[in-house]
Amino acid sequence: MANRRIARKIVLQTLYEWECCERKQDLKKILKRNLEKIKTKKKIEKPFIYKLVNLIISHLKELDEIIQETSSKWPLEKITLIDRNVLRIGVAELLYGNKKEVPPKVAINEAIELAKTFGGENSGKFVNGVLGTIYKKRL
Repeated sequence: MANRRIARKIVLQTLYEWECCERKQDLKKILKRNLEKIKTKKKIEKPFIYKLVNLIISHLKELDEIIQETSSKWPLEKITLIDRNVLRIGVAELLYGNKKEVPPKVAINEAIELAKTFGGENSGKFVNGVLGTIYKKRL
């Protein structure tokens, strides 16, 4: 499972960089560069990474609408870049991913851990609340 956690970190880093440059750079080039930079003794699950990035990009509009609808007190553009992308990863895995490969509660937990690691003081709670609501309403 730690390999998937590393994979999600790479996806988060890639989405963050892509948004920081206002989506003007090629996302796949950013991802390729980030994969080349990674130094780990663990095997990186590249197919999982590419699958997750493609899932997010192919459903980006729907993901953002779902996040916005669920976190109505926070307009999407007011959600921090990290939290927004962690939510995209979590919602993509939760709603569009293979539930046998990544069960919904695992998807939620992994997103919370990403938020706690890379987000602000309350990011974990915020991500938990949004994903928990989506889980209750949609699954």
